[in-house]
Amino acid sequence: MKRALSLAAKGKGRTSPNPMVGAVIVKDGQIVGEAFHRQPGEPHAEILALHHAGPRARGGVLYVTLEPCCHTNKRTPPCVPLLIQSGLARVCVAMVDPNPQVNGRGLQQLKKANLPVFVGVLEQDARHLNEVYGYWITTGRPLVIIKGAMTLDGKIATASGESRWITGERARQDVHRLRSQVDAILVGVGTVMADDPELSARGKTTTRTRVGRQPVRVVLDSQLRIPPNAKILQWVGEQPTILCTTTQAPPKKIQLLRERGIQVWVLPVQAGMVSLKACLSRLGKEGLTSVLIEGGSTVNASALQQGLVNRVRLYLAPTLLGGQDAKGLIGGQSPKKLDRAWPLADCQLKKLGKDWLVTGTIEAGRKGQA
Repeated sequence: MKRALSLAAKGKGRTSPNPMVGAVIVKDGQIVGEAFHRQPGEPHAEILALHHAGPRARGGVLYVTLEPCCHTNKRTPPCVPLLIQSGLARVCVAMVDPNPQVNGRGLQQLKKANLPVFVGVLEQDARHLNEVYGYWITTGRPLVIIKGAMTLDGKIATASGESRWITGERARQDVHRLRSQVDAILVGVGTVMADDPELSARGKTTTRTRVGRQPVRVVLDSQLRIPPNAKILQWVGEQPTILCTTTQAPPKKIQLLRERGIQVWVLPVQAGMVSLKACLSRLGKEGLTSVLIEGGSTVNASALQQGLVNRVRLYLAPTLLGGQDAKGLIGGQSPKKLDRAWPLADCQLKKLGKDWLVTGTIEAGRKGQA
């Protein structure tokens, strides 16, 4: 199963909205077939492993990281019937598929066909691998990560708004790697107007050469104040842009942007701004399973206060900026008491050149309170 999990991880950033799945077929102590799911619309890992094994699959044991599918509401045929026909002697599954269309039904069909099934082998490792898929399939919303580049005293920009570059090249390259693995990047229009970011995944931050899969770009802009020549409105053919606005936006501007191939979603208003929860729900319905928030302190505060953040990824530069007027990672009002802070669990620390990366998760449903 360790080999199957290692194979599954090769699909990271390429299989969404499908899960990452690896499969290994063993017979007489030897691997006779193995594969991983590469991208949506292509055969699943189990089927590819069967093809790899050929007639050697008969009498073998299949190790697969996720319950084989049994439904037809997708682009590829269900895996269970082919597994039953293959002559396998046993199937070992790491975890049950949380998808309501599967969720134990695949296992039941295998057992009904008198094919022995064992479930729970390295289950926690499998759940961690497909955390994004599991969250999206059970909540209908994408898993949300807040990313920030900041000084040691928590400043993301000077009072004048200068923020390039707080961290070094190694840290920025890591951000581009992360961008290629998420489905979408979300910012507020303030970030677009201040920094004019491209929000693409590039090999080097000093070039415009794009590498890997490009994330969908999402902008919260309640009145459509975005400049028409913003970089984020370019290359929409290869990297779509979604502008989330409200009824406060001029209808003519909505039409003009849509004529340029830019998606414009008119969403509910919350506290005078685009409802972030409505935005995330719509993204989830569109099949986007993970969102990286790279916005400013206002968007960060809104996401945290509404309990919409799952992870944080903070790049710390070994510098101090100081000043109460400098911009911090989280805007808005501070909680009145320390017990209303957002505690991080599973924290890890990693050196990236001269900088440090701190990652952690936020307790489900945790909300701050001013």
